[in-house]
Amino acid sequence: MIAYIILGIVIFVLGTYISQFNKLKRTRNQVENAKSSLDALFIKRNELIPNLVAVLEKYTDFEKEVFEKITALRQSVAGNPKDYQAEGETDKLLKQLMVQVENYPQLKASQQFTTLQFSLNECEEQIAAGRRYLSASITYYNNAVTTFPGNIVAGMTGMQVHEWERATEAQREKVDVKDMFAK
Repeated sequence: MIAYIILGIVIFVLGTYISQFNKLKRTRNQVENAKSSLDALFIKRNELIPNLVAVLEKYTDFEKEVFEKITALRQSVAGNPKDYQAEGETDKLLKQLMVQVENYPQLKASQQFTTLQFSLNECEEQIAAGRRYLSASITYYNNAVTTFPGNIVAGMTGMQVHEWERATEAQREKVDVKDMFAK
């Protein structure tokens, strides 16, 4: 009878140990997952934003060029139409002007700026959500490591409280889009 009691206690202790060990492993993996997810968001921001700025710069240059061409064509027609009429150039210039206007009826860099602003905002919101998830994961893991009976299992297996993730100075700085346009 005493052997059964001792066997029951051993099975209970072993079961508790295994259960707590697995819980600690799962929570530690959750912290690592949160860190990886946050890194993915930082990578996304650092790749996406400069590319969007480059596209926007190209687009605004293109739009400026089209408007300059249209203005030049208008000015040449308005300047002295008699010089061109003799050679039939007025009709040719007007046709060129109309082609430019028809090809680009809705040139609007402001829409591109709005898209860039939306993308910046979305990236920052995702990073903030990732940081909250990481903090919650660390809290959950640290609670599991420091409370009974997890603290006993953690001590036996060398699991320690996870240090809070701190942003580096570079991470704390916002992406300076103004400087990107200045380049």
